[in-house]
Amino acid sequence: MFLDVLRRRNPQFIEAAIALHQQGRIPTNAYVLDLDAVEENARLFGAEADRRGLKVFAMTKQVGRNSGFCKAIMRGGIDRAVAVDMACAVSCARAGMTVGHLGHLVQVPRFEAASAARNINPDYWTVFSKTKALEAAQASEQAGQRQDLMARIQTEGDIFYRGHEGGFPADDIVAIADMMDSLAGGRFAGITTFPALLFDNETGKVAPTPNLATLSKAAEKLAAAGRSGIEINAPGTTSSVVLDALAEAGATQCEPGNGLHGTTPLHALEDLPERPAVLYLSEVSHLHGGKAYCFGGGLYIDPVFPDYNVKAIVAAEPTAASSALASVEIPPPSAIDYYGMIDTSGPVKPEAGDTVVFGFRGQAFVTRAFTVGIAGVSTGEPKVVSIENIFGVRENWPEME
Repeated sequence: MFLDVLRRRNPQFIEAAIALHQQGRIPTNAYVLDLDAVEENARLFGAEADRRGLKVFAMTKQVGRNSGFCKAIMRGGIDRAVAVDMACAVSCARAGMTVGHLGHLVQVPRFEAASAARNINPDYWTVFSKTKALEAAQASEQAGQRQDLMARIQTEGDIFYRGHEGGFPADDIVAIADMMDSLAGGRFAGITTFPALLFDNETGKVAPTPNLATLSKAAEKLAAAGRSGIEINAPGTTSSVVLDALAEAGATQCEPGNGLHGTTPLHALEDLPERPAVLYLSEVSHLHGGKAYCFGGGLYIDPVFPDYNVKAIVAAEPTAASSALASVEIPPPSAIDYYGMIDTSGPVKPEAGDTVVFGFRGQAFVTRAFTVGIAGVSTGEPKVVSIENIFGVRENWPEME
């Protein structure tokens, strides 16, 4: 779905990735990042957020917490990350980013709270329950600090992805705020939800969810109780073009992830300010039964769109041309993605060793793929900055010692 816009808006990136792969500088099964474009996107997004008074916390999970990505967005002016889990927090901190937000979407496990307080020390720490608030506050008190806590809230009619449910009752927000302020190592800082915005396949637009109204109503209750300066964290499908909607709803924080590498659902349908800056790279392994098999490991398609005809560029030389496109069958989610199967009945005739380039809206952190940062695409002198695993740890590829 994202290969069309990638070919049109960043063809030199595709060509650079193929060239580096064919030179043996990029591993197969890799999410490859155009760090020049990432930096440009971050600078653009940050400027738009600043104009609206929004704090920006960057999500890094989609690109495997790659340190080159972290450094590129810092060069672009975004110095804080939102960590989806403790692994994200550790990776971002290792790359030099301040963790602005921890505990949302994934709560901090009980026996990792002390490490989170001592080693991560996030600006904001989201909790879903009194138990988790106590754990965060006690760990922070032991670390000699007082932690700003965010309450994840919910009410009837709010929308959650299956398995993401949880949070305090929104109607009780004033009492929840008082409870957090009573904790020795904690204090109430604000409220959050997810998703606040969501892409609608029928309209092809991004629209507020009921959750965003829940945040607004809770903020009104807090204001009526005499509380001011409340942080309102409203993540979900965040690109620069949705910032007006967030600001108008009273949000004070936004958390771009796919927006920083140009792969929100809306990026596939419209030319948004952010350019596409990520691709998935594989290689033809062998041919069998009228199919060419390419290596998997990162063949994860985020199910934001209905099923579609997945295509890839298959070539031994740098190209972004439509003549190099072939359809590819991806194993279903119930199967392990050892290989993808490339159609050989059309004009593209794959050979073993050919590079295969996909345009995924990826979630690299749930795969076993490499992540690779490339600098210099914009100047015509691309070079590999780092090759890492999905935890942002450098790999000694190809030795793999």
